[in-house]
Amino acid sequence: MKKKLTTFLKSVLTFQDSKMGESETSALLPKVDESDVFGPSKAQSYLSDPGQEKDKRWPRKQMGFLHQSSQCPLDTSSYCVKYLIIVWNLAFSITGLLILAVGIWGLSDKESLANEQITYLGSDPMLFFVLVGLTASTVSLMGCIGALLENTRLLMFFAGEIITFIILEALGGIILFSLRHQLKASLQDSLMVAVLRYQDDPDLQFIMDEIQMGLQCCGVESYLDWKTNLYFNCSSPGVQACGVPASCCLDPLENGTISNSQCGFGTLVLEEFVAQSTIYLGGCVPELSRWFNNHAGEIAFSFILLIMIEGGSLFFVIRLLSGIAFARTQYYSGKKETQLLSYYQRHRGRYS
Repeated sequence: MKKKLTTFLKSVLTFQDSKMGESETSALLPKVDESDVFGPSKAQSYLSDPGQEKDKRWPRKQMGFLHQSSQCPLDTSSYCVKYLIIVWNLAFSITGLLILAVGIWGLSDKESLANEQITYLGSDPMLFFVLVGLTASTVSLMGCIGALLENTRLLMFFAGEIITFIILEALGGIILFSLRHQLKASLQDSLMVAVLRYQDDPDLQFIMDEIQMGLQCCGVESYLDWKTNLYFNCSSPGVQACGVPASCCLDPLENGTISNSQCGFGTLVLEEFVAQSTIYLGGCVPELSRWFNNHAGEIAFSFILLIMIEGGSLFFVIRLLSGIAFARTQYYSGKKETQLLSYYQRHRGRYS
């Protein structure tokens, strides 16, 4: 019994001595979380969200729409693509601005923007130049600025516009080819309207004169179509009766320097073999059809070349976007490695 009591007292004293030594030692050592040995959990949280640390040497910046640039060094090929896009789109922007200026000049010169003519603005051909110039200059300028600032949003907007243009042009080409016969009839009706309203609409007069001089034709189907015009009809009391516009004449200048506006007067009452020495007898629709048939290859080549140019621009934009993404990945992975190394160096003394 005495021996058992002695053994129990020795065990109690040994337990108290061990507890006292542990408390004395723990007061001298820093308290370290067991899960934070070498800091893996904290380092991972730091990598996933560095903004949680109080160290603001790598802050997150709130950027606007025009400031979403990579701010990272690009590789050599990406730099070449970048400046190629800038130069290319700058040229298209200048071209679009020139077309826009021509359209605005045409509208202002004809006073189409005046209050009394504003209702006819939708049918003004110069409005086509304004829309084309505005669209081309805006889209090209977006691509130029996006490439210059390495702005991914502007570049993606530019790429989306190019894809839209390619789709619309492809659909337009398919529609024009499939409906070519209907378009021929529609063109014939439109030219007949231009003949009937030749003196009433300066735009139609300009278009008709350009077509007749360019294709060397007169009227829609023949020069006799001008009899349907109120001023050129032989029953008209004016000086233009039984005549045709000067753009139908073989030589409207008549070996001079000033156009003779009366070179086609009285030709509608002449016999064909006599009139053919003065004016063109063939209509513009047959000549236009003949011109399209003779230049079908050049038109198709130009159409394909335009799509290829736009496709090349799209390829370069995608190449630049991939270069920016790669540069960002390399840049931020390097920053994370640097921050992780700095984190371990700052906390190395805690775990040694």
